Amino acid sequence: MNLLALSAFLMSFHAFTLGKPVQGIQENNGPGETYLHQDDIVYRRRTQRSAMNCNQSCFWPRSEDGLVNIPVNISTEFSVEQTAVIAEAMQEFVTLTCIQFISRTTEHDYINIFPGDRCWSYFGKIGGRQNLGLAKFGCIYKGLIQHELNHALGFLHEQARGDRDKYVKINWEYVTAGEQGNFEKVNSNNLGLPYDYGSVMHYGPYDFSNAAGKPTIVPTPNASVLIGQRVGLSNLDVKKINMLYSCNCCSTVLRNPRGNFSSNNYPHSYPPNVTCLWLVKIPNVKVFLKFLVFDLQPSPNCASDYIRIYDGNSRNARLLIDKFCGVGQLPAVVSSGSTMLVEFVSDEDTAAKGFTASYTYVICGGTFTNTSGAVTSPNFPRKYPPDQDCLWIISAPPGRRISLRMDSFDLEYTAECNYDRLVLRDGSQNHSPRVGTFCGKMEVPAFNSTGSFLRVEFYTDLAFQYSGFKLDYSIILPS
Repeated sequence: MNLLALSAFLMSFHAFTLGKPVQGIQENNGPGETYLHQDDIVYRRRTQRSAMNCNQSCFWPRSEDGLVNIPVNISTEFSVEQTAVIAEAMQEFVTLTCIQFISRTTEHDYINIFPGDRCWSYFGKIGGRQNLGLAKFGCIYKGLIQHELNHALGFLHEQARGDRDKYVKINWEYVTAGEQGNFEKVNSNNLGLPYDYGSVMHYGPYDFSNAAGKPTIVPTPNASVLIGQRVGLSNLDVKKINMLYSCNCCSTVLRNPRGNFSSNNYPHSYPPNVTCLWLVKIPNVKVFLKFLVFDLQPSPNCASDYIRIYDGNSRNARLLIDKFCGVGQLPAVVSSGSTMLVEFVSDEDTAAKGFTASYTYVICGGTFTNTSGAVTSPNFPRKYPPDQDCLWIISAPPGRRISLRMDSFDLEYTAECNYDRLVLRDGSQNHSPRVGTFCGKMEVPAFNSTGSFLRVEFYTDLAFQYSGFKLDYSIILPS
């Protein structure tokens, strides 16, 4: 499901009534408030209103190591696939903040995620078993799960901010009768952070509308700004969590189709003793990342300052680059999916200016890091599809080289190789030295790289498809 389809689904999903009892809340949590507020929040006390102003008792406690460990039990009534989606949603908190969702053993205070008849959560920490309901068919989406977990951390909806009228207009005439309470404001402490149209906590434009196509919320002054996404945590969602819980974290979420980022203080020396993370998320495509400037303090095996790049949204994902440092050949990588995590670590001694990187997306490609393998055209050995623009990076450990040998090669032929073509470059950048451009049944000579990266580009037009190519590689020691 793409972003637009998911947004449309989520807009239609908000069809429940404020102030109605919710089945399973009182039975599972004992005496107390049993009514939903703003569609999916249960207050322990009716006097609770602001995620930013509640006292410390509504926050989960920090440990001496600075982490906020929150025990979680996930009901076995969820399928394996549903449990995996819930775990993935929690993983972004674990990666980017000091919130650490851990498996509950005997802890008294914990979150119990169970199949409810809708999506809902208690507000903040209430003590004991704290239920969080997720309908098995309708709520098992990463952003929806993160939305409810954020309520459990002590956050209300973004459009409930006290200053929201500066940023959105509520069309009260289109709000369904009896649902006006969903749009109430609170006297919030906004942590000095900007209003976040892209928050996973923001309502969508048509939530609780009484007429098809009539929005209840309109961003101002630009009505075309997207609101109500449930794809995942926004950059400001992460910043709010880290500020509210005083996390010692340096994390950034990058969701635009392309952009740039740099180490702190660039182009001046980066600070000592930092660990910073950038999570790039571009739905439905693959992430291509390259470094424009790279200047990190060198050390044996990059034990001091280094960059690591992961093929996913956590440090548990496959490594695309492991501990890269120094000044030299600039790395570039392509993710296998729609997310990539970049980690930067410095020690107490810094004397380098850091890095700046850019990212964009590709439809076809990937990064190869095994000691040997094969790069093949899409569908090989069957005919490759038309209109392809593929990019693969072969990455060797520092000090190693890459040996290439063409196993099979059959592309459309033209004298200039300006239609279907294979381009090999000695490096990972688009300006790296070109080994050659090949098409038809040309002989592609064996080649050894001069550095630790090789770039393979493959382009096809709309006419004439052939069986493509298979390119074998191996990681070798320099001769």
